[in-house]
Amino acid sequence: MPSRPPLVFSLASGSDLADRVAAWAGAERGAHEERAFEDGEHKIRPTISVRERDVYVVQSLCTSPEQAVSDTLIRVLFLLGALRDAGAARLTMVAPYLGYSRKDRRTKPRDPVTTRYIGQLFEAMHIDRIVTLDVHNVAAFQNAFRCPSVMLEARHVFIEAWLAGGRPTRGLCVASPDVGGVKRAEAFRESLEARLGQEVALAFMEKKRSEGRVTGKLVAGDVEGRCVLIVDDLIASGTTTTRAARAFLERGAEQVHAIATHGLFSEQADTILDTDDLTGLMVSNSVPPFRLQASVARSRLDVVDITPLLGEAIQRLHGGGSLVELLDGGAP
Repeated sequence: MPSRPPLVFSLASGSDLADRVAAWAGAERGAHEERAFEDGEHKIRPTISVRERDVYVVQSLCTSPEQAVSDTLIRVLFLLGALRDAGAARLTMVAPYLGYSRKDRRTKPRDPVTTRYIGQLFEAMHIDRIVTLDVHNVAAFQNAFRCPSVMLEARHVFIEAWLAGGRPTRGLCVASPDVGGVKRAEAFRESLEARLGQEVALAFMEKKRSEGRVTGKLVAGDVEGRCVLIVDDLIASGTTTTRAARAFLERGAEQVHAIATHGLFSEQADTILDTDDLTGLMVSNSVPPFRLQASVARSRLDVVDITPLLGEAIQRLHGGGSLVELLDGGAP
């Protein structure tokens, strides 16, 4: 790539995170125009030259106070298309939270596979690469894109934040709130165990979901007398998290904390997470926690900054460096 620094764009709704990432990566911040028409349509275009530049669009595909996730998606697609048409030499989509990726397989007849559809939409804009953070299903994400795909992991960022906050370091147990997340929890447990140089237990809870109803509360693993860390990729309503916390406490856990990369926090989360079963709640700033108001959950919330992880990824991609450490969850 040319010696000029990379260019970082985002929608107006994602400007805070993109500003920090651009500053960390030593990138130029790309200026653009978003204009709405009277009938609800809109246009978006870069207002600076991007010809022969290495361009990154940093934007989580999530709902924001300004717009719904579907509106964010189509605006991002239009921005990518405009950047490609304007002559960007290389175009990378950096979606810290990749919306519509939870539905990654058919569990009922005629179910949509939205992870694959998202991949097709981005590829239609002729992107060169997609980068994201802790997707729901790694295999589904990797198979959904024909262009190079990169999934970064935030577990080391969370581990360092946990240790820096003066939280318990002995008698720990990393737990998954369901069987499907056991591999994620085990990777977190292994990293935490290596960082502490001592044993960390593993547990998981049975969970069944059908038509929005969650059942099952069997627990496997040694949680008695331990500080349990529930590790998940995201928290939406908080139902799964609070059910797991209650189940672990009933089996003798001393306290329970929840760690999730993406804090989506749907409209019911304020009420559902308003419980003494959770001692603490930790998420990244991949999604602004704007729905959690002045509540018990908000008072226990710790938002961890992923700027260094994303900024380092852009630096290495731009300079042709190795992503191995970042792909293994290593800190920049």
